[in-house]
Amino acid sequence: MPYLEFQGKQIEIDEDGYVVNLDDWTKELATFTSGKDGLTLTENHWEVINFLRDYYAKYQIAPMIKILVKEIGKVMGPEKGNTKYLYELFPDGPAKQACRYAGLPKPTGCV
Repeated sequence: MPYLEFQGKQIEIDEDGYVVNLDDWTKELATFTSGKDGLTLTENHWEVINFLRDYYAKYQIAPMIKILVKEIGKVMGPEKGNTKYLYELFPDGPAKQACRYAGLPKPTGCV
């Protein structure tokens, strides 16, 4: 299995770059990973990442984009619960990219 060198540790990742052991995730790792992608995480990014981590803790599943948009809309309102806003934050795919930064498995239904 591949791994990521981070702060002197080897973090195990899957073939798509998702952290295998959820306990290995830290905010610093998320910042490091996003930086490698050329993305600087803002407060708006963290809002989505934290939402995903809470959602996963509750349901034990990473939501696909359709569910992510709907659930964020319920919590944060329609101005944030829409695909345009989420793609502006996570241009490589809101569910996939945000879940990777959140240290969660690849969302269901994502290829």
